[in-house]
Amino acid sequence: MSTENETPEIELTKYGRLPSLSGLNLDELEDFVKKLGLPKFRAKQIHGWIYSKWAKNFDEMTDLSADLRKKLSETAEVGLLNMAHLQVSSDETRKYLFQLPDGKMVESVLMAFQDRPSLTACVSSQVGCAVGCTFCATGYLGFKRNLTAQEIIDQIMSIQRESGKRVGNVVYMGQGEPLLNTDEVIDSVKRLINTVGIGARHITVSTSGIVPGIKQLAKANLPITLALSLHAPDVETREEIVPITKKYPIHEVMAAMHDYVDTTNRRVTIEYVLLKDVTDRPEQAIHLAELVKDLHCNINLIPFNPTLNPMGEALYDRPSRESQQRFKTLAARSGKTVTVRLERGTDIDAACGQLHNKYAAKR
Repeated sequence: MSTENETPEIELTKYGRLPSLSGLNLDELEDFVKKLGLPKFRAKQIHGWIYSKWAKNFDEMTDLSADLRKKLSETAEVGLLNMAHLQVSSDETRKYLFQLPDGKMVESVLMAFQDRPSLTACVSSQVGCAVGCTFCATGYLGFKRNLTAQEIIDQIMSIQRESGKRVGNVVYMGQGEPLLNTDEVIDSVKRLINTVGIGARHITVSTSGIVPGIKQLAKANLPITLALSLHAPDVETREEIVPITKKYPIHEVMAAMHDYVDTTNRRVTIEYVLLKDVTDRPEQAIHLAELVKDLHCNINLIPFNPTLNPMGEALYDRPSRESQQRFKTLAARSGKTVTVRLERGTDIDAACGQLHNKYAAKR
């Protein structure tokens, strides 16, 4: 076994960078220190610095010798992502644009709510998105690639390192369709629970209705919350605004959601965006109530946060407060809890893809 003072052999990643440790679990960190000829207990020390103390670099790991810190810095980095841009809202919402190792960009958001003691992070699971929902700015980016579990986890760790605040809740509602990247998303959820230390019941994975992914997530039987971005209860409207409906029809999606509840015994969430004169009509609220009345769920209404398409046009408008309240009242006929989402960061392009689009346009 080599000594801790020996100069290590440097192995660069395919992007010409030193490997990053943030996002790795304890077993992977043990493999890392073993390759350096270090004793196994060093992995636990590094693990604690990354996940408990949010160390930004090896110099902060003060219970390691100076020589060992130098050796580590020559062979690895702590963080995987670079922060390309940060916007801070008047309500303290923080929106991050992170650069991935291959130079591509992805967004994350940190939100605080007055009625909740813990902070919520919204993370991305893909660069861009292939689903193409017509009201979502991410869809204008197109699909680039899936994120790895490590890239998903380091969004959380990068947020904590920058803000100095602990993330208590995580929602997979950023860029991309999580259940078109199901293997890496499930892996990242397990890492959040077992490595980062975020409780499973504080994790929500959202989907536009990818039936095979819903079934795979059900088999994983993780005690998390699954959210369905339904957005319209009728086939015609949903096919128009959520094109993936043509591949996975509403009746198949709802059957998969019922199976998910039966398998996991977990309540799901129905997400529904309110677009003026498109999805906010009274008959649609009544249809929604009928559609979900036998599903163990809550309903979360989302007033549209206006976004522009690449031509600078707003395709939809935000419904009035009166329309929102009317829809809520009618949807409550389902017997479910119906809430209207409290918006955060509307002054900083907080909707998915807005910051990425704006940043890309300036480059």
